[in-house]
Amino acid sequence: MQYREFGNTGLKISALGFGAMRLPSKSEGDNWVVDRELAIAMIHRASELGVNYIDSAWGYHGGESEVVVGEALKGQRDKWILSTKLPLWDVKTEASVRETLETQLKRLQTDRIDFYHLHGLSSKEQVDNLNSIKAFETLAKAKEEGLIKHLSFSCHGSPEFFMEQVDTGIFSSILAQYNLLDRNYEKAFLHTHKAGVGTVAMGPVAGGRLAFPSEEMDSKFEGKFQGTYELALRFVLSNSSIDCALSGMSTMEQLESNAKIASMPDTLSVVEKEKIEIMSNESKAFNDLYCTGCNYCSGCPAGIKIAEVFKLVNYHKVFHLTEMAKREFKNIGTNDWNGKPVSDCTECGACEEICPQHLKVIEELKIAERELG
Repeated sequence: MQYREFGNTGLKISALGFGAMRLPSKSEGDNWVVDRELAIAMIHRASELGVNYIDSAWGYHGGESEVVVGEALKGQRDKWILSTKLPLWDVKTEASVRETLETQLKRLQTDRIDFYHLHGLSSKEQVDNLNSIKAFETLAKAKEEGLIKHLSFSCHGSPEFFMEQVDTGIFSSILAQYNLLDRNYEKAFLHTHKAGVGTVAMGPVAGGRLAFPSEEMDSKFEGKFQGTYELALRFVLSNSSIDCALSGMSTMEQLESNAKIASMPDTLSVVEKEKIEIMSNESKAFNDLYCTGCNYCSGCPAGIKIAEVFKLVNYHKVFHLTEMAKREFKNIGTNDWNGKPVSDCTECGACEEICPQHLKVIEELKIAERELG
């Protein structure tokens, strides 16, 4: 396992982190629950492979994640850098911040949390709310008591907001998404690294999207990598601004494969990085031509999430992740969050009237359905 300096904390963090959001699950009656025996075995195996950073959160697996992590770390707590998160949407009062922390300590069966994240800190309004309930004072007191070693935050907001929070000087590390398909925070990670704040990248394999095969991508890199997932993970680890790639793993095979990649002393060659840049530039050019992702069309009367559909077209045409794109396109309409099927389009034209790129949205949606449906 490769290790890196974790900002200015004085700790060395493993290049691969264990994300406890996608622990192995099994059916129990009408419910899906964590397969505790396998999950604990995986966490123990991760330690054997040199992984020393594990990350959970209040709501993962309905609260079961923290409990399982706590069980797994019994007897080996000192081998791990433990991270979990304060649910900003649940804490409404000064007292609730402390109560939540104490509950998490009990769940995790530990006397301290090494990195305590403000979960999904992404807007000034959230900061204002935390100030109004004196959350930062409560957390500072918890630090003084040794219940928290470091304060951190995870972010889904703008890169500018991300960097503003880093510049406050109160955070020891940050957690944000970064992968081949999403490089939105690349400059923010560089800024953070230069500031001496630890950096953890979540979603290095894009939530499993980059685990799908791509013959075109394999051809571009002359079959050097075991799969798209290896290229994806090595891409993240080749960024010197990233201290740790946090991967949610559900099987022992995923763990073994990821640990093997994170143990490689070399990252990517100059030529390989250049090929990735070419792919990224193709992606940007595609977005400029078809869709910038501005999401002005989010008010589609038929409920179609147009920008998300075009993102799948991007995966198909630029990254050649056609199998993945088709699978996700097929799932459109099965959940409230992913919008209505493209076939529900009434051709009302509202999207085309508001589109700043003046795209022929109706025609492009038909093309998407024809190629991915």
